[in-house]
Amino acid sequence: MTSENRSALPIDVGEASPRYAGWRVVCACFIVAVFSWGFGLYGHGVYLAELQRLHGWPASLISGGASAYYLVSATLVVFISDAVARLGPRRLMLTGTCCLGTAVILLGYVAAPWQLYAVYLLLALGVVAMHTGAITNIVSLWFDRRRGLAISLALSGASFGGILITPTLVFAIEGVGFTAAMTGAGVIVVLTVIPVVVAWIDRPPVPIGTASASKRDDVPVSWTRPTALRSLAFWSVAGPLAMALMAQIGFFVHQIAFLEPAMSRTHTGLAVGVMAIMAIFGRIGLGVFNLRLDMRRFTAVSVLSQAAALFAMTQTADTAALFTACAVFGLSIGNMIALPGLIIQREFEPASFGMLVSLTTAIGQFTCVFGPGLLGLVRDLSGNYTASLALCIGLEIAAAALVMIRPRASKRRPISNICRPE
Repeated sequence: MTSENRSALPIDVGEASPRYAGWRVVCACFIVAVFSWGFGLYGHGVYLAELQRLHGWPASLISGGASAYYLVSATLVVFISDAVARLGPRRLMLTGTCCLGTAVILLGYVAAPWQLYAVYLLLALGVVAMHTGAITNIVSLWFDRRRGLAISLALSGASFGGILITPTLVFAIEGVGFTAAMTGAGVIVVLTVIPVVVAWIDRPPVPIGTASASKRDDVPVSWTRPTALRSLAFWSVAGPLAMALMAQIGFFVHQIAFLEPAMSRTHTGLAVGVMAIMAIFGRIGLGVFNLRLDMRRFTAVSVLSQAAALFAMTQTADTAALFTACAVFGLSIGNMIALPGLIIQREFEPASFGMLVSLTTAIGQFTCVFGPGLLGLVRDLSGNYTASLALCIGLEIAAAALVMIRPRASKRRPISNICRPE
């Protein structure tokens, strides 16, 4: 047994108990998500504005680095389940934390475009080890029946990252300057996350869920990446969720520009905050009730609710109505990254869970990279955001229809069977 396994927290109580060691893993992943999303997603707008102000570089040059970051991270996340298995959860997240913290510090010292692209590569390496694929795989080692709640709570840290990190970073830059603020932020990442990971993140001493299922003779491992990519069952999950994410991320990037003509800058910022807060409630609600829900039907309803919210935004300039529409849209945004894993858990063999979730995450990231640019192109061609939001609405309606396809090839296994002892 490795030292990592020997130091594991005992799991002599069930998943439903607050004393279950897996909940400490969830808490650690929540903290990891705060910093991963805070600096790896929400921070890009801050970096762009500051680097452009300091160096006068064109926005296209800086955003090109961000695009390269997303493409690299989408490529690497395909193999995150292999990294969890080979390195172990603790080593993987420690490596990611060091890369993330170092990249955040180095961003403050960038003086040439090639340096920016090199730092974004390091940032991608760090974020991949701390993002959706990694957290989902690690939490799934500890949970089976409560997996939906555990993943939802862990990923709620993403919303808190947007609420806490970005405003704090902007305030710090105004106070001490970009270099000092980024240096302090990187140090805080390392000093905060490393002790949490060392203390709480580990493998379970006795594998459960997907790990135990993979050892059972009655569950053959038939899914590989090539077979998944050739499977309608897999694409009926990955395809619709990628389309929904493309529309969602595209709207995120253009939300402020769309809302500002109808709302003040202060109200626009509050609208973004409302979406982030509603995302937290949505994640928690999904985690609590997921065992009672048909995941495909719930996904379709969630995506359609976003489409309805976007349609409402195109029909009004009333501030209260726009706030309400943003709240409705926000209720589902956090769940879009958790839903693929919950569908895969229900419909595919447990032994392939980690690999399939990682592959689905990668496809979603590859696709959503093109969302902001596509919406911007449509806006430039049409002269306003109505056509851009119509494109988002069309993508989400199509996603809602496609996710309701239930191919016979999918390996549906009821949770009661998955939890059956060996």
